[in-house]
Amino acid sequence: MRRATINRKTAETEISVEIALDGTGAYDNQTGIGFFDHMLDQLARHALVDMRVRCAGDTHIDDHHSVEDVGIALGQALAEALGDKRGIRRYGSCHLAMDDALLRAALDLSGRPYLVWSVDFPTDRIGTFDTELVREFFQALSTHGGITLHVHKLEGINSHHIAEAAFKSVARALRDAVEPDPRRADAVPSTKGTL
Repeated sequence: MRRATINRKTAETEISVEIALDGTGAYDNQTGIGFFDHMLDQLARHALVDMRVRCAGDTHIDDHHSVEDVGIALGQALAEALGDKRGIRRYGSCHLAMDDALLRAALDLSGRPYLVWSVDFPTDRIGTFDTELVREFFQALSTHGGITLHVHKLEGINSHHIAEAAFKSVARALRDAVEPDPRRADAVPSTKGTL
């Protein structure tokens, strides 16, 4: 199985991330931020990536450092688990509907990080969770995972549904991209021969 463990410690956070790309979507995520845990659970379940996250962060200040640093560690774990990316499909996309929300995610495991984020929220918070942090998470994941990632909100009036649909659509796109390609099992999916 394609697995990775990343441990990251700074003056602001202490994080451990374990992932298995060929999993069943099992999850055990504890960051101290309830809504964020719920989103990480969705990411694991819908990507079929087994995930265990532990984060002790300076949430007495706010949730920013914890959310961003989990994104960094998760991106690093993803890149490590993929190795040279031999035999993967590389690309994935998903239109995902959740009640009023319709989100589109498309990604390329290219090794070239780039985020296009066209998602606005009607509220500044979901409970106590700052909606700005959804973008911060995906920026960190994209940068440290070497992912070109485009996420667009097509419809949506409920902030919770919009955020959850964003995580689920990225998860489904990621599921497709990391899947082994039975027609090119031994090839790196690039004309350059490397990603």
